[in-house]
Amino acid sequence: MTDRRDRSDQRTETIMRAALDLALEGGYAKLSIEAVASRAGVGKHTVYRRWPSRGPLFLDAVLSLSTDSLSHPNTGDVVADLRETMTKAVSLLGRPPWGPLYQALIGEAQHDPEVATALYRRFIEPQTANTLERLRDAKDQGQLAPDFDLDLAFDVLSGPLYYRLLITQQPITPAYIDRVLQAVFAGMSPRAHRP
Repeated sequence: MTDRRDRSDQRTETIMRAALDLALEGGYAKLSIEAVASRAGVGKHTVYRRWPSRGPLFLDAVLSLSTDSLSHPNTGDVVADLRETMTKAVSLLGRPPWGPLYQALIGEAQHDPEVATALYRRFIEPQTANTLERLRDAKDQGQLAPDFDLDLAFDVLSGPLYYRLLITQQPITPAYIDRVLQAVFAGMSPRAHRP
């Protein structure tokens, strides 16, 4: 039984790797179940038993790539911690293989509600929760003003990065990340009481 499960897991990984390779070579628009099956050396029914269409297959394949390094540190300096994680995220999403694959996945999510829901639940929501937890800790420790809007801060932190990554495709430099952080945190530090 274990042997059969191991072979099935190995076949699943082979199929996902084939999907990633084909998407990197020819773009997601040209990705097909038939091409993936051929590249993976399996029948297309083997692929369809695991995924109903190319969108969910592509989602699983992209999300099989590691993102362990995107967790927020907690050094006591919320801005430095956010800068570190944002820099890692930009580095990950700004270069192959993640960059072009993630851009294609976001594009597919615009047309496939199932992919959009799964992408949000499995990738975006955990990243959001991790950032909000780091911001909440900073607020609890008095590093941020009591009225600091955590949800809005997250939107303002991530929006410019996604805009550059997906729309303008302008580079996201460390200086740009610093500008975004400055825009979010300027005036939001707790002020000393004046007599």
